[in-house]
Amino acid sequence: MAQVDSEMADIGLIGLAVMGQNLVLNMADHGYRVAVFNRTTNKVDEFIDGPAKGTTIIGTHSIEELVESLAKPRKVMLMVKAGEVVDHFIELLLPLLEAGDVIIDGGNSHYPDSIRRTAYLKEKGLRFIGTGVSGGEEGARFGPSIMPGGDFEAWPLVKDIFQAVSAKVDDEPCCQWVGSDGAGHFVKMVHNGIEYGDMQLICEAYALMENVLGLSYEQMHEVFKEWNTGVLDSYLIDITKDIFAMKDEDGEPLLEKILDTAGQKGTGKWTGISALDLGVPLTLIGESVFARVLSSLKDERVRASAILGSPPKIALTENKTEALNALRDALYASKIISYAQGFMLMAEAAKEYDWDLNYGEIALMWRGGCIIRSAFLGNIKEAYDKNPELENLALDSFFTEAIKSAQAGLRKTVILAVENGLPAPAFSSALSYFDGYRSERLPANLLQAQRDYFGAHTYERVDKKRGEFFHTDWTGHGGKVASTTYEV
Repeated sequence: MAQVDSEMADIGLIGLAVMGQNLVLNMADHGYRVAVFNRTTNKVDEFIDGPAKGTTIIGTHSIEELVESLAKPRKVMLMVKAGEVVDHFIELLLPLLEAGDVIIDGGNSHYPDSIRRTAYLKEKGLRFIGTGVSGGEEGARFGPSIMPGGDFEAWPLVKDIFQAVSAKVDDEPCCQWVGSDGAGHFVKMVHNGIEYGDMQLICEAYALMENVLGLSYEQMHEVFKEWNTGVLDSYLIDITKDIFAMKDEDGEPLLEKILDTAGQKGTGKWTGISALDLGVPLTLIGESVFARVLSSLKDERVRASAILGSPPKIALTENKTEALNALRDALYASKIISYAQGFMLMAEAAKEYDWDLNYGEIALMWRGGCIIRSAFLGNIKEAYDKNPELENLALDSFFTEAIKSAQAGLRKTVILAVENGLPAPAFSSALSYFDGYRSERLPANLLQAQRDYFGAHTYERVDKKRGEFFHTDWTGHGGKVASTTYEV
């Protein structure tokens, strides 16, 4: 528990942007004494005289003062911009800390940086934690999902603080040790990638509701309100309901006034790159990243729309209720597939980096506090509790039946989008992945023949054991020399 009788701080935090301030206030609410510092020192004074007024939070005006105010072993948490800024503060702290002290990076850092920093600080006798913190401003203030990794020796020193301030589901903290070096930030990266997918799926559903089903914003609000009471119960469905209901100053829907160009901070891109590096078909998240990139070409899209036009609308062959039910099922099936791909990526990374990831615990950490929190994460935890070696989430009996029941709605939704010329890359990629994953035989045999034809890349045969490679002289003058090959 916190040191109530000492003037020394339990933990220090550097970086008083919104997330940092709210996390500090959260810690103070739970009885922890926190010392704070910000590079722009007037922010420290504004915070102490403002939101932190009347608390035990200590304001400091230098790194040295911050470190001097901390009880040993010292714990310093960085809530600063990822990249060089983190390394800069680590170098400033190094000469001021002692063996056994802990540096915590709570920003959206790239996991290779956390791997490097764990090893670097260990050489210096210090302990490092790289932790994902999810939940936005509200989560940081009242209970985020926290995903720590790094030097396991540091975990007992911060466990009580982290679990106290984290979100709780059924009295269980949404914070457990993830794994060594970069594991915490890798899991946070995958969380953000899944977030990209969930948001894109909801946007595609919105486009179909508005442009094909002709629903008003009030009607869409009611649909999402209903959906949030069923299998789609989640934070993102809940806030989308509220967004549809929000009016601008002139009484018109605010959403109509928002420019259709999406921003991003890089975590979705990192997820896609990691999937390519590790050979994991993370198709839905990849398409979601590219959809944001395409949205950014606003001026070009406006010019193209005038030249290329759009196909005529196809009349609905079923009533709106049936179409909405299909759309709900499409969202559910696609969401399952997106999470399945995300957990596949984590499993492959665990093999590559020798991380001992507990997938059930990860699902539990995502059940509360974070942006992708949803009811069915409890089903994911149950799936991995039953079978920790589960190859794919879709192969768990609960999700197998769920996808089988919902796939007809996904097919109808993709057809509806295609017929009406509406882009639905996330829905389409979910369906393609599902059909590909369940296919006993794919046309990749032809692809291998083509590769062998033009580049002597060899192929395996169905009538020979795996691992034997063959080459055919397709033209009669290609010779018997084969190229090398590799497996992803």
